[in-house]
Amino acid sequence: MSGLRLEELSAATVVAANNLTLKPGQEQFVAPVSHSIAEAYVNPTTAWPRVVVDDDTVVGFIMGNFDAEADDEALRSCIWRINVEADAQGRGIGRFAVHALADEARSRGFDRVTVIYEPGDDGPEDFFHHIGFEVIGETPYGEHVAGLTLASSQV
Repeated sequence: MSGLRLEELSAATVVAANNLTLKPGQEQFVAPVSHSIAEAYVNPTTAWPRVVVDDDTVVGFIMGNFDAEADDEALRSCIWRINVEADAQGRGIGRFAVHALADEARSRGFDRVTVIYEPGDDGPEDFFHHIGFEVIGETPYGEHVAGLTLASSQV
């Protein structure tokens, strides 16, 4: 894992990002990477899509949104997507990606990162809780809104 780094999406990495596989049961909690790429295309000023590369292999994808003007406070500095290749899960890749997104949020002047997720077995709740996110609300659809305060976190 010593070779972990983030890269912007490119012709060389976009296919690998689209081909990331998840563990059985996780698919219901995350939209495909192709949806994120489309969202980034239509929101180029606020979307922040990145792949996580281990040595020369794409092992993850994270996309944030940074929009200080967003009406919904939960969408101002947030994680829109995070996917880690099934065989690479449990090696700190997701934590690495969230740390990098938190660093980017800090550099843009944000003091909190949020994430919205659907609770359930095989979902991301334990992961987010483990790295310091706390549930701060719920959407009208029953999804959890969790926040990570950057000033006081270890992220």
